[in-house]
Amino acid sequence: MLELINISKFYPGVKALQQVSLCVIPGAIHAICGENGAGKSTLMNIIAGNVQPDEGSIRWQGEHIFITSARAAQDLGIGIVHQERSLAENLSIAENVFVEKAPRQRWGWIDRRALNQQTQQLLAELGLLQLSPQQLVSSLSPAQKQLIEIAKALAVAPKLLILDEPSSSLGEQETQLLFGLLQQLKLRGTAILYISHRMAEIFQIADQITVLKDGQSQGSYPAANLDHEKLIQLMVGRKLAQESFASFASKEVCLKIEQLRGVGFSDISFELYRGEILGLAGLIGAGRSELARALFGDQPIQTGTIELAGKAVQFKHPFDAIAAGLAYVPEERKNLGLFLDKSMLENIQSVFLHKQFWLNLEVPRIAEHYREKLRIKTPSLAQQVGLLSGGNQQKIVLAKWLATKPQVLIVDEPTQGIDIGAKVEIYQLLKQLSQEGIGILLISSELPELLLLADRIAVMQQGQIAGILPKEQASEAKIMQLATGQQIQSQ
Repeated sequence: MLELINISKFYPGVKALQQVSLCVIPGAIHAICGENGAGKSTLMNIIAGNVQPDEGSIRWQGEHIFITSARAAQDLGIGIVHQERSLAENLSIAENVFVEKAPRQRWGWIDRRALNQQTQQLLAELGLLQLSPQQLVSSLSPAQKQLIEIAKALAVAPKLLILDEPSSSLGEQETQLLFGLLQQLKLRGTAILYISHRMAEIFQIADQITVLKDGQSQGSYPAANLDHEKLIQLMVGRKLAQESFASFASKEVCLKIEQLRGVGFSDISFELYRGEILGLAGLIGAGRSELARALFGDQPIQTGTIELAGKAVQFKHPFDAIAAGLAYVPEERKNLGLFLDKSMLENIQSVFLHKQFWLNLEVPRIAEHYREKLRIKTPSLAQQVGLLSGGNQQKIVLAKWLATKPQVLIVDEPTQGIDIGAKVEIYQLLKQLSQEGIGILLISSELPELLLLADRIAVMQQGQIAGILPKEQASEAKIMQLATGQQIQSQ
């Protein structure tokens, strides 16, 4: 269906792609793997018509073509779901899904009945029966917005569907729904290009795998001919040792909450110890992020108590939480965690704006300290954050909050959308922070991540804690049983 022949793309001082070739066939899922900066998104944008190659040629269904724009790609039958969402928050789901080709009546007006019916059909395919086509996108969760992006791409009935990190905001149930839909598309003859940093996903669904490193192809392989270790070696050029982390949890309680109730959660009680990483698992909608935002003073708490370092506290605003020694790395780092058009220095300065002027004079020294400590790859502290890789952006969010010297750090999906090399660095950093005595509440939808890092795992189900598992008793099966409201089966 699609053949790329010796594609190259150059930017000032950067060879984004060098002589990359790729062959995509109908009815197959072709995974594209590589670290951040390997050239994956550039390659996908060339196929989608957003970027023009400097060298090479493209064949579509046997004919040499030039894909001169995103509209030209759509007209060919190429749909793409970008990693960064492109939804209009103030429009309805239906208006977003059919923003390009809304059904129209004979006299040219949009056919609202057909618009809503066709949207409802797509929502049903994605397991979103609880949503209405007329519902505003601004009211949706990150996972629901991601699925609407996919519905938007499916609305044009693509022959080739490109998915860039489609499951990064999804929980296990939503991910499996997506995979079921992809299998249906395969049977219809749709070709699928799939980009993901989640190795388990790649081996679960991919038929073919192409690996990019530093803008160059490391080859294309049948998925059955690769294993996890070989794929990582092709991506990063070295082995990544499997880490087995020690526990640094003490017996000193740094955060205690009792019978906490708020929007999306109720009757939450647990203790977090200094140096402990307490994992927080659960399906999308279980109330994990709502609890995190309430603890940080960003959402109201209706009833219950919070103690920080043995003292009762009430946070009416995030400033109160920061002043008390609590920090929060949100799930949506680009929308809620960073000022993408500002520098690393300015992002770190943002948490000191309420301080005295003389303290702000120390911020450049603090920023440089964390650039070295977290090994943030940026030309200078003045570099615009939006131009950095996802892994380095996430490190800057962490640096910003570590600069406040927190006693408790809440991290929500800390490795979402970053490559395996950067992921390992984040793991090592979190363990180092716990060794320094910081209590960490780790929210993650990746169960292997929780099992690797957490000393205990609290599982939320429908806004409540269904159980807390010590590390030595935890398993993926037990976590999912609690998360879905089942009794844990003895093993």
